[in-house]
Amino acid sequence: MEKAIFAMIASAVVGVFVYPKFIEFLESKGSKQEVNEFAPDAFKEKKKTVTFGGAVFVAVPIIVMVILNGFTLNRDLFLLIMVYGSYALIGFVDDYKIVTEGKNDGISAKTKMAAQLGLSVVFYAVYILTGGDNMLSIPFLKTPINLGIFYLPLVMFMLSGASNAVNLTDGMDGLAGGTSLIAFIPFAYYAYKVGNFGVLLFILAIIGGLIAFLFFNRKPARIFMGDVGSLALGAALAAVAIVLGKEVILVVVAGVFVFETLCVIIQKISWKLRKKRIFRFTPIHYSFTLNGWDEADVVNMFYGIGLVCMVIGFVLLSLS
Repeated sequence: MEKAIFAMIASAVVGVFVYPKFIEFLESKGSKQEVNEFAPDAFKEKKKTVTFGGAVFVAVPIIVMVILNGFTLNRDLFLLIMVYGSYALIGFVDDYKIVTEGKNDGISAKTKMAAQLGLSVVFYAVYILTGGDNMLSIPFLKTPINLGIFYLPLVMFMLSGASNAVNLTDGMDGLAGGTSLIAFIPFAYYAYKVGNFGVLLFILAIIGGLIAFLFFNRKPARIFMGDVGSLALGAALAAVAIVLGKEVILVVVAGVFVFETLCVIIQKISWKLRKKRIFRFTPIHYSFTLNGWDEADVVNMFYGIGLVCMVIGFVLLSLS
């Protein structure tokens, strides 16, 4: 427990010292991009801000974890770091292409999805080969359900879906970082409850990294996390839920990201079938600013929703 707390503190402190220099370096290299390509025109008028911010809250916690663990990793910690780092790599390639080409296209959606699904298969294979199972725990059911080979598509859906959901949410200063931090907290509690200190170390180290990031990402943001951060965070959340055997509870704990994604899906279906929009704009957080809300108020509202989801998650995990 003490090691995990120290990892959180170390990741936060190192991050706070690294970010100013990192931002200065990125600015000198011109590593800037406009806000999310899905943003309304009003947001695209913001001055360009450096991206790649997620690289720090991925790299620093991983380095801290490896050092504190004496350069040895148990199965769970290895799996989580593997997912966190590999999905960050997909995002880094995407961000790099965006910055070098000067537009928000990045790698194609098909290529990105193929990479995400491919890595989820690798994760599943390593998970099963190192003692994992195909059991799915359902809240309030005492006996888990054996999904057999059908557990693989669930893993693929969870990892790719969660990473893309956080990516959709990353559109306002402090939004994705803050809601991700909140979503990790119930799983940290459960990891401590069941004595899985490898997972606890992983979660608290990431939380420390996010605390440092939010110092520089809250409005007005000096740096964006980019896909290198959002894809990694979403995949890490899903991987933590899988390793802890709490896959279903991820839907509750990550309620903000589920809500954002559902709104986008509903909007697309409505437009395709009816040629009408249900929401003024998606991702849905932009709809509020178009209706006159201040950006900071929208972010705080989503923090509030995230906290409600967190409390519900605590209750469900306490009863597990």
